[in-house]
This record gives sequence, C-alpha cells and structure tokens, in this order.
Amino acid sequence: MIDTALVYIELGALVAALALLARLANRFNLSPIPLYLIAGLAVGNGGFIEISFSEAFIEIGAEIGVILLLFMLGLEYTAEELSTSLRSGMPLGIADFALNFPPGFIAGLLLGWQPIEALLLGGVTYISSSGIVAKLLSDLNRVGNRETPAVLTMLVMEDLAMAVYLPLVAVLLIGGGWLTGLISICVAIATIVLVMRLALRHGEVMSSIVSHHSDEVVLLSTFGLLLLVAGVAQRLQISAGVGAFLLGIALSGPIAEQARRLLGPLRDLFAATFFVFFGLQINPADLPAVLLAALILGIITALTKLYTGWWAAKRMGIASRGRFRAGAAMVARGEFSIVIAGLGVAAGLRPELGPLSAAYVLFLAVTGPLL
Repeated sequence: MIDTALVYIELGALVAALALLARLANRFNLSPIPLYLIAGLAVGNGGFIEISFSEAFIEIGAEIGVILLLFMLGLEYTAEELSTSLRSGMPLGIADFALNFPPGFIAGLLLGWQPIEALLLGGVTYISSSGIVAKLLSDLNRVGNRETPAVLTMLVMEDLAMAVYLPLVAVLLIGGGWLTGLISICVAIATIVLVMRLALRHGEVMSSIVSHHSDEVVLLSTFGLLLLVAGVAQRLQISAGVGAFLLGIALSGPIAEQARRLLGPLRDLFAATFFVFFGLQINPADLPAVLLAALILGIITALTKLYTGWWAAKRMGIASRGRFRAGAAMVARGEFSIVIAGLGVAAGLRPELGPLSAAYVLFLAVTGPLL
C-alpha cells in the first residue's frame, strides 16, 4: 500500500528544490534545464537519494510537459507561417538528416554492432529534443528572434521524419519485412497530411470551440482538447508533440493570447517534471563504461548540429550571432533519443545501447542549453 503522506512529502520537497534551482539559474541568466536534469540523476535509481513515489505518475507528468511546451510554441505562429516554412524546409530536413544520422550509424558499425542496432544509434544522434529546445526559446526570450523560424522548421521536419522512422524500426525489430514497414510508413504519412490539412484549413473552427469569456471554461476546454489531440496523434503513430504543435498553430486570434496566459504556469510545472523524469531514468553506475564513446560521439554530433543550424539561419539571411544561436539551440538531444534507445533495449538488442544513449543524451542535454 502506498504511503500517501510520504509521497506528498517527497513531491513537495522535490518541487521546492526545483524552485531553488530555477532561482539559482535565473540569478545567472541561464536556463534551469541542466540543473533539473542533474537533480533527476541525483534522486533516481542509483543516485545519492532514492525517492519512492511512483515513476508512472512522474512519467505521465513528463509527457504532459512536452505536449504543453510544443503547444505553447505553436501558439506563437500562424498556419500561413508554418505552411511557408515547410515548403522551404525540405532542403533543411535533408541536410539535417545527412549530417546527423550517419555519425551514430557509423559509430554503431565501428563498435561491431548489428545493422539494426546501428540504425537505432543513428536515430539517437539524429533528432534534437523538441522539449528542451522549446523550453530554451521560452527561457531565453528568443521566441521572437529572427532565427527562430529556422529552428522551428528543423524541429517540425525532424518530428515528421520520426513518423516514418519509428514505424519502420518497430517492424524491423519484430522481424517484419520491408513491405510491412512500407505499409506502416504510408499510413503514417497519410495521417500526417490529413492532420496538417485540418489544422491549417479549419483552425477557426477549433478556436471557436474553446473560445469563451470565462477563463475557467477556456482553460478546461483548451487543456482537454490538447490532450485529446495529442492522444489521437500518438495512437496514429504520429508524435504527440507534432499534434500539440499543430493544435497550437490552429488556434488563432484572441483565444491564442488567452491560452498562453492560462496554460503558461501549467507548462512550467510539467516541463520541470519532464526534465527531472529524464534524469530519473539514468543509473549513474551504468555511465562510466560508455562515457568515452558517448563524449566522442557527442562532440562530433554537437558540431554537426551547430553547422546544420548555422546553415539554416544563413539561408534566411541571419547574421553570425543568430546563426550560432540557431545551431546551439539544436544541439540538445532528449526524449525521442531515449524512446529510440528504449525500443532496442526492450527488443533485447545489445545491452550497451541503453547506457551509451543515456550518457550521450545527458551530455548534450546539458551542453546544449549552456551553449
């Protein structure tokens, strides 16, 4: 039986500690993300202090945090801006994949891994963390910067690429053939096109559904619709984050400003939970054996992401400082990389895949915000 009083005490102490870490980060004008990650590492399995409350509870809060981060980011942009970005974003998406997938894939082969294991490690190194990037843009007041549309375009292209990559990998892991994988990919692409069409062409209808003079009605309507859309997107093999982002774009007019004001505090609470949960999943005892390989791979792919963001911002005519900001924002890896590695671990593949991915992601999840 769960000791409810102990759970309350532990959660209260954890949230209070996060408040102190956020205060410390604000004092030095830094993002609190690295401190949240280290806090999770310290209190998780194998950490200095092990907490006993349910990880399932924290996991749900963490997933809601990512959804809210991307939803709030979507509120800052219109459907027309997204459509324009995607039309011009294909070269960015191709360059991003060509620069950041091969290092992980080649490293896997050099380590003597099977091709499917190397394929998973390539996915780990390819995709940036939408959750961390969204939080960084908010923390550092860069949502309105000129280079931010380039960053968002790359994030959307990566998340859409995951809708193709994840079904293919899932089929290969269970021993399915390429034909089965191709069918899964076609279904995922068709679903994405349908969802984007609804979001871009019928956004006014969604805005009217949640619009109301009462803040309470708007809060409950928006949050409920957000969870529904994210859940349906996840069920259809699309990233829940993509669904949340598109819903944010679909909401327009006064309702967007009202939703920002009402959901902002919820976003901050659940986002902090996400970063703590991320740290909780990593056992510090597993890291030393794979640390060198993770650092080498991390340095290489930090440079490739920096160049990707630099080139993307350069195409938009952004000055050098903006180009570096765009590249640095994309360095952090996070939730998707852990999900990809988790697929391999669950399938019984090479045991080093999990710790290596965890060390790699932790390194870049801390390095990215500092850059």
